[in-house]
Amino acid sequence: MTKYIFITGGVVSGLGKGIAAASLGLILKSRGLKVVNQKFDPYLNIDPGTMNPIQHGEVFVTDDGAETDLDLGHYERFTDATLSQSSNTTAGRVYLSVLNNEREGKYHGGTVQVIPNVTEEIKRRMLLSTQETGADVIITEIGGTAGDIESLPFIECIRELKYELGEENCCYIHLTLVPFMKKANEIKTKPTQHSVKELQQLGIQPNILMLRTEIEIPEATKEKLALFCNVDTDCVIQNLNAKSIYEVPLNMEKEGLGNAVCKILGITGRETHLEKWAEMVHVFENPKHHVKIALVGKYVELHDAYLSVVESLIHAGIANESEVEIDWVDSEKITDDASAKEKLAGADGIIVPGGFGSRGIEGMILTAKYARTNKVPYMGICLGMQILVIEYARNVLGWTDANSTEINPDTTHPVIDLMPDQNGKILGGTLRLGKFECAVTPGTLTEKAYGSTTIWERHRHRYEFNNKYRDELKKAGLIIAGVNPERDLVEVCEVPDHPWMVAGQFHPEFKSRPDKAGPLFRDFITASLKNKI
Repeated sequence: MTKYIFITGGVVSGLGKGIAAASLGLILKSRGLKVVNQKFDPYLNIDPGTMNPIQHGEVFVTDDGAETDLDLGHYERFTDATLSQSSNTTAGRVYLSVLNNEREGKYHGGTVQVIPNVTEEIKRRMLLSTQETGADVIITEIGGTAGDIESLPFIECIRELKYELGEENCCYIHLTLVPFMKKANEIKTKPTQHSVKELQQLGIQPNILMLRTEIEIPEATKEKLALFCNVDTDCVIQNLNAKSIYEVPLNMEKEGLGNAVCKILGITGRETHLEKWAEMVHVFENPKHHVKIALVGKYVELHDAYLSVVESLIHAGIANESEVEIDWVDSEKITDDASAKEKLAGADGIIVPGGFGSRGIEGMILTAKYARTNKVPYMGICLGMQILVIEYARNVLGWTDANSTEINPDTTHPVIDLMPDQNGKILGGTLRLGKFECAVTPGTLTEKAYGSTTIWERHRHRYEFNNKYRDELKKAGLIIAGVNPERDLVEVCEVPDHPWMVAGQFHPEFKSRPDKAGPLFRDFITASLKNKI
């Protein structure tokens, strides 16, 4: 029978439940088990699709077009999985489903209540991944912190599932903060005790305590927590601050997390094989080279808004045995050619990632101009490709008002525009989401990177390259390096007579892995290293 692991958080938010869940997924997968991770969030948004990246961080997109929490990126990168719509559920999506059921008469006129109607819908979704994947282990992260009002229906669900699925098939892991009081030179366990008590009052007795800490936790402290929280001492796992998130699975395995989980779930005869992961971490922590990349965007005050891009640059660095230093550049601070030179002169390569809206756009266009005219390697992602096209149209073809209709609806040269079938739809209903095919032009840098003339990458965008201007842009030298064959939409552009200036309408960061860097990212860092030399 499928085994279920539920991870909750306590004391404070932001402790890294997503990394912990991803790390456990990798550990169990390395033991030969089929593992699927999923995230249940208590907020009332249907999904993160329309949420501000400054508040929420990036929106991660799956192959089937789900707009999800950024933790799903960690799950995919650590376990090399392909997740789906069922991998991320919000309270908003649950309540929407329940209310639709009520309107359709599916409750036969009965009173609709949190218990059982909402909880039954949550449980149905929690078990959906089992039906879809046939996984040996399902790891479910519950968003929020123990004690949050909005989390109560989710906590009730995981309590009920223990009795419905069998105690031997469920494991509860509670991740808490164990603060260190410097003045007193003392580790404090009381917050963890209170957090566990909060869960116990709701009917949840954790099987494993995972303790986030800045310093080593003495065995005596672990024994104290085991006694007061009713868990075995070998199930009190230290989660010490690591040099990088990629070191966390190795640390957790040393601490005995895999053995503790397998013991609780009755999984036997499984040895961990993390040798290749350890080799990757060694390369990451012992780079032979260094490269500086300017990341020019509009959400740079919150680095998590570009989390998958940053991770993909790290992966590309690992593939090139290079440390990647990121220089965060606010595109609004680039106002003319002089400020572009001031902000970008020290960069070995420049990347312009995705985004929506008009803020900071002119700074990005100046950035693309700087990269093109100074022969600095440039990688554009989604909006970054549109920026490349706008800059090329303005400064090579001389169409000075060339723009996207998202930015200037009245431009006489709308080189980026909505497609006819997108007009009139509500916000969030006009996006091209998920995995699409791209036919790559032979002989291009893109074909060299992928080693193929057919690729599949994930998308999340609304505006497209306007085909009305394709012939004129091509005559002016712009290389159309990739096209979606289904709708004849331009997917990749390259600039000629340049060491490496490539931009894709898709988001290659969503499929990059620590031990298998995204091809465009890998070659971008290679070109940036050559530029440095």
